[in-house]
Amino acid sequence: MTVFDKQNELKAYLKPFLQENKTIGFIPTMGALHQGHLSLMKTSLKNNDFTVVSIFVNPTQFNNSDDLNKYPRTLESDAEKIKSLNPEIIIYAPSVDDIYEGKTVSKSFDYDGLEFEMEGKHRPGHFDGVGTIVKKLFEIINPTNAYFGEKDFQQLAVVKKLVQKNSMSVKIVGCPIFREANNLAMSSRNERLSADERVKASMIYKNLTDAKKLFGTKTANEVTKWVIKTFKKQSLFELEYFEIADEETLLTCKRKNKNKNYRAFIAVFVNNIRLIDNISLK
Repeated sequence: MTVFDKQNELKAYLKPFLQENKTIGFIPTMGALHQGHLSLMKTSLKNNDFTVVSIFVNPTQFNNSDDLNKYPRTLESDAEKIKSLNPEIIIYAPSVDDIYEGKTVSKSFDYDGLEFEMEGKHRPGHFDGVGTIVKKLFEIINPTNAYFGEKDFQQLAVVKKLVQKNSMSVKIVGCPIFREANNLAMSSRNERLSADERVKASMIYKNLTDAKKLFGTKTANEVTKWVIKTFKKQSLFELEYFEIADEETLLTCKRKNKNKNYRAFIAVFVNNIRLIDNISLK
């Protein structure tokens, strides 16, 4: 298996493939890999000549230093999982200095307002950090296709806008949310939950599916109030936000429009561990 920790060496390795017009699929990750990540890799393997996976916990997209410090770092086991899937997958696991070259700061990005909704309201500067690392990785790897899970739907929208506004040639492919047996959205943060918390966290998705049913007959505001009331009854959970938003603009739905597609978004703390999820309301 080929593993790189320096961008100049990875660039040199990929250069002949690019000159031969080989297709490169890319999956950016922060490690602590789960079946959701592996499903993205499987999709890439089917559709590209080569697949690159980055493993990098990006400091500039964390607005909470405690969250950054506690984020799981499991490079050795991650590499084993990738090797078991397909040893031909190329891994890029750089240091902070290799990526940021001694200046660990974000650049500023304009995503036409997408960055100010939901996650943007609660995590200031988060999407500047996302844009900084994604743009840098795209410039290093020059992928044909890049794969992102829809669990981070807002991030997916932001990355598509980043590519559009910077006239980048990479195609962004959104992939369905991969769920655990109890329908909890797979996340690296799930590893920090206790067994009991992990079981009870299934109520996050249950509330989303109940909200979807209610949205058929209720207003967005009525559904939102119902979700807030439901979580207030649960001492284990702290609801950070629940929003019903236009899938294209991510603006909060004030009044339903039959020509628009809506999605429900949620962020919940379980014993200080932050989990997000979403569901299409079609």
